[in-house]
Amino acid sequence: MGKLVLLLPFFLWGTAMVVMKSVLPHTTPLFMAGLRLVPAGTLLLLVAKWLQRPQPKTGRAWAWIAVFAFFDAFLFQLFLALGLTETGAGLGSLLIDSQPIAVAVLAFLIYKEKIDRYCGLGLALGIVGITLVGMPAEVRDLVLAGDWLGVWQAGLFARGEWFMLAAALAMAIGTILIRPVVAVADPLVATGWHMVLGGLPLLLWSLPDSDAWGSLSGMDWVGLLYMSVMGSAIAYGLFFYFASRGNLTSLSALTFSTPMFALLFSSFFLQERLAWVQWLGVVVTLGSIYLVSRAHD
Repeated sequence: MGKLVLLLPFFLWGTAMVVMKSVLPHTTPLFMAGLRLVPAGTLLLLVAKWLQRPQPKTGRAWAWIAVFAFFDAFLFQLFLALGLTETGAGLGSLLIDSQPIAVAVLAFLIYKEKIDRYCGLGLALGIVGITLVGMPAEVRDLVLAGDWLGVWQAGLFARGEWFMLAAALAMAIGTILIRPVVAVADPLVATGWHMVLGGLPLLLWSLPDSDAWGSLSGMDWVGLLYMSVMGSAIAYGLFFYFASRGNLTSLSALTFSTPMFALLFSSFFLQERLAWVQWLGVVVTLGSIYLVSRAHD
């Protein structure tokens, strides 16, 4: 049961991606990013006040929260928003969820976390799994045909993909910053403030554009509420709580399950069918999650 609870943030992020895909045609990426963060952060701060959690009291604590907000909220959501405008959803999800590799390397270099054989094999299988799941159909056909020149020419290294890789790196740095942040601030309070401080610039940046909110329907607002409360406040709160108490490499590797959840729910709610190669990727990803989950038992 404990292992299943660790998957909850990634389940919520995956389902939030399905909602984003349905709402995005009616708004702008920056507005969605800002509205996803600011209300969620405010909600976490209200919960923290109700629980009588201590607010940051030193300049050092605020400095760490500001750095955390810059990388994990502002830069991550900014690069993600920019990447969504130029990258397919499958490839974008693949590139975003490559961040556990960066987390594993940074955690090894900074915190001396070991990567044992189970975790190493799980990470490798996770890369294979999300590649099979998230690779666009036209690129997948080129790979199966062995046309590597065609893969290169298909645009895998276009600007949108670099934005997604930058978002993955920003999220990885944010994950690494969790430990020094929670050493000087309450985890729940720090999570709330980092979302508010990182989301406000994005929200204010997007408000002058009437296209950001003028075409949203009632169901779109419900979707935005789900993304903010479930896909941000609860998901981020659980993730950073788990990360502050456990192994960063093992927890971050579970990010490989996010595109799996996204594609499964897209298939059900948006009638996006999975190819056999993608189903194979789902099985491989589940195998990687099992290996990573037992790596530090």
